[in-house]
Amino acid sequence: MRIPHTRRGPAAEAGPPLSQSASRLRSSFPHAIRHARTAATLAGAAALALLGGCNSVLLDPKGDIGVQEKNLILIALGLMLLVVIPVIALTLWFAWRYRASNTRATYAPKWAHSTAIEVVVWSIPCVIVLTLGVLIWHTTHSLDPYKPIESQQKPIRVDVVALNWKWLFIYPDYGVASVNQLAIPVDTPVSFRLTADSLMNSFFIPQLGSQVYAMSGMQTQLHLIANHPGTYAGRSAAFSGPGFSDMHFDTLATSRADFDAWIARAKASPAVLSRGAYQQLAQPGEKAPVALYSNVAPGLFDGVVGQYMRDVHGNPICGTGANVPALTLERSGARAPATLAAE
Repeated sequence: MRIPHTRRGPAAEAGPPLSQSASRLRSSFPHAIRHARTAATLAGAAALALLGGCNSVLLDPKGDIGVQEKNLILIALGLMLLVVIPVIALTLWFAWRYRASNTRATYAPKWAHSTAIEVVVWSIPCVIVLTLGVLIWHTTHSLDPYKPIESQQKPIRVDVVALNWKWLFIYPDYGVASVNQLAIPVDTPVSFRLTADSLMNSFFIPQLGSQVYAMSGMQTQLHLIANHPGTYAGRSAAFSGPGFSDMHFDTLATSRADFDAWIARAKASPAVLSRGAYQQLAQPGEKAPVALYSNVAPGLFDGVVGQYMRDVHGNPICGTGANVPALTLERSGARAPATLAAE
């Protein structure tokens, strides 16, 4: 049996009158919106107040490597926002456009496919991914931490040892060393060799760029340059125990004359970094003060790298190949990784 078609009149189209509870809900809706806006404003103000003491050092680089990495971050962010911003805007627009109360919006429950939409949705992300791939391939090679920085100035060599919980900097060309203070001349490349005495750590000077891990029994490299004088914060970027929060150092980027004066001050220090002094320094300790050493035991850095890589006779198994004395592992009850694995 077919139901006869009925045509709604003006009264039917208008619908039943609103109930008293619905009217009350409708009248309270603007108040809810105002309260939500007030809460959002207060939350934003609180967030700005909390962030008032922060400064984005990554976006304020003071060296060529840091500048290139900043540009890479901003370019990658801009490319990703080409998708994120339109998606957020269209999501809000579609929610408003096709709301239930909008009778002017086209209602198409059986709609399933649009070639034009598919082309836009897939082609733009594919182009962005392709662009990012080419950009990453290029910058991976140009910002390789092992790649020396081209300069007319001779690089300053610095050997870095991550201790618990302090940083040791050895200047092999000058025969001096420092703890928790790194001095470098402006506009001069710095060639780092890095290792760790025991726990893995991460060497990072945000305003100069390139975070690099330092691991025991291994040696890695890093090349940085400071183009502006100043004092830049260096830190450990990998949790390594209770003294991690105080494992930071100052990077003094100075003129060549001031750098030479710092080297002279280090050479005048009464402290000497012998192998015995190193064993004492390598003992775990928190909030270590700045210290300068006027002399460094020959081959100390290579000995730190190869201390776990020796045969029963104390000869190096691998590493730099330098014939340096083995460092004792008894200074703090430390055992070789092979012994720990066997246990």
